[in-house]
Amino acid sequence: MIDGEIPYIGATDSNNGITAKISNNEYLHSANTITVSYNGSIAEAYYQAKQFWATDDVNVLYPKFEMNIYSALFLTTIINKEKYRFNYGRKWDKELMQNSLIKLPIKEEGNPDWQWIEDFVKKKLVPKLPDKSKSVWEKNFDTKPLSNNKLQLNTKEWKWFRYTKLFNIKGSITTPKIELEESGLGLWPYVTTQAINNGIEGFYNIKTEKGNILTVDSAVLGFCAYQEKDFSASDHVEELIPKFHLTSYIAMFLTTLINKEQYRYNYGRKCSQTKLKKSQIKLPAILNTQGEYEPDWQWMEDYIKGLPYSGCL
Repeated sequence: MIDGEIPYIGATDSNNGITAKISNNEYLHSANTITVSYNGSIAEAYYQAKQFWATDDVNVLYPKFEMNIYSALFLTTIINKEKYRFNYGRKWDKELMQNSLIKLPIKEEGNPDWQWIEDFVKKKLVPKLPDKSKSVWEKNFDTKPLSNNKLQLNTKEWKWFRYTKLFNIKGSITTPKIELEESGLGLWPYVTTQAINNGIEGFYNIKTEKGNILTVDSAVLGFCAYQEKDFSASDHVEELIPKFHLTSYIAMFLTTLINKEQYRYNYGRKCSQTKLKKSQIKLPAILNTQGEYEPDWQWMEDYIKGLPYSGCL
């Protein structure tokens, strides 16, 4: 396999299914299609805006209607909701998929209402972009890391730190959904307790919270996300306000570790402010001039910069 610019889609649950970029130019799958994996990460659906190659573990859905990015995003979301039906003993292969059904909004005559679907996605999920901004769907992601210095993890040398030593922990202001809708779509994220899309449910003209912080869902799983921009929030969104200089690279390191703690929480044991204030996090550490350990923020940033796609952060 030779490196190139053509996406190679595999059975993965990240990066829109892209596992590599290759230079092959024959037997390409068409653009404006949907890929669904049936092995590995089963039922992961992605919209493919460009021509691509795919492994044998991926089904390609060629639309028999006029599909666009909005209808594709709606469909991939619905398809991804079907994951619970499948596993390694019951894979969603081509034969089974051909006999599968999908539930969609319909017109009076019973056909899918593609216009309603498109309008829904435009209203709820797509932010308004500056006039001269390149479409978010056409961005060409660079797989190269920002740094060639690839650091190795050695957690045995890390130290424990209380969240309260690193963050001020507080709740966010709850903004009612009706207030958001009355404000209209805009540039400011609306952060909720959902564990996808960075917790963001839409973009509106309201902001109540300062950005460059971490948010944590205290309703269900304790999902943590980095909020770069100012934002508004739903109920049960807790804020971790850094007492140190937070960058997007350090934020990616921290959110990854915090999200590894989700197994500790459920509906009966939620990730509340009280629990966060009693919690600890294990981090790379360095001795300061007083002979005390403190987080090695520079090492964390350098580690993230050495990873593929770090230039996209």
